Amino acid sequence: MAGVYIHIPFCKKACTYCDFHFTTSLKYVDEMTDAICTEIRLKKNRINEQIGSIYFGGGTPSVLPAKSLQQIFDTLTECFSISATAEITLEANPDDLDAQKIKELRQLPINRFSIGIQSFFNEDLLWMNRAHTADEAESCIKRAQDAGFENLSIDLIYGYPILTDEKWLSNIHTATTLQTPHISAYSLTVEAKTALANAIQKGKQIGLDDAQSAAQFVLLTQQLAKAGFEHYEISNYSLPNRYAVHNTNYWKGIPYLGIGPSAHGFDGQQRYINLANNAKYLGLLADKKLAETVEELSSIDRFNEYIMTSLRTMWGTDLHQIGKEFGARYADLTQKQAKPFIENGQLNLTDNLLKLTPEGKLFADGIAAALFAEEDD
Repeated sequence: MAGVYIHIPFCKKACTYCDFHFTTSLKYVDEMTDAICTEIRLKKNRINEQIGSIYFGGGTPSVLPAKSLQQIFDTLTECFSISATAEITLEANPDDLDAQKIKELRQLPINRFSIGIQSFFNEDLLWMNRAHTADEAESCIKRAQDAGFENLSIDLIYGYPILTDEKWLSNIHTATTLQTPHISAYSLTVEAKTALANAIQKGKQIGLDDAQSAAQFVLLTQQLAKAGFEHYEISNYSLPNRYAVHNTNYWKGIPYLGIGPSAHGFDGQQRYINLANNAKYLGLLADKKLAETVEELSSIDRFNEYIMTSLRTMWGTDLHQIGKEFGARYADLTQKQAKPFIENGQLNLTDNLLKLTPEGKLFADGIAAALFAEEDD
């Protein structure tokens, strides 16, 4: 089943490390909601199959009032057949999930929260310029569970200068003790034009340490394995069969609509990229025009995307599927280029499936890039 991703470009505060598209002004929430609904209607004929997942990302979708979310749901229901078992995720920040907000969200079709915890230490949250406190991080999870939201995912960040291994182990322990079935954990990266990048450039912050990130990644994987979590994608861990449906479909190449400024969509052959500009997005949609560019994907583009996404998962890269979808030449090329990584213990090849070893997971992006095809291959 296909998916729908909806980008909500509003946040209360700008985190120091974030380069996603957002604004801290909530002035145009109503206009943006109307524009998103217009875009959904304009794109309703792009998906002819049932919708199996809806994901509200951002930005911070939890800043939207319930009436805006209901308006979007009404439009989705009007335009698409949505599975009765569809996973419907709302990204949320802890400070938004007070008792009243959770009560309001309980009346909507949302059945999963992805909560941006990042850390359970106040000094770390202040360093990131997060809007919530450590107490709010824990209490919002408990409130959500008490209200019947059992399908929860939390985000954590590691690899930043003030995160000691002891604090990192404490964060992991707290996350598992709170019985959240899904954890997404990301090594902090310095993105251009962010406050963090600027601070490092001016010498106000020290740079990141790759060795620290690698060591904390290993700690994370070991501790979550002990707690019964499966490492099913490089940055994602879940209890058995509690994988994120929407994101898993990304990695498996299943089509999805991208709605909202900066959102991407994919139909199997083309990628649709919305403008990352709120004013231009609103202006075009007011005239019932799509605010997107279209990227035609060549067979090499699609092959390289398959390598990048599949290799990150525990299901691996299927040489048989490559041969079937792209041709025997690509399957042979992949096996040839994988050989050095098999020999050095970073890849395993079993039953036509290439999978990263624990050592290989530390070098996932580089290994994937080495398996890419080029025009003259």
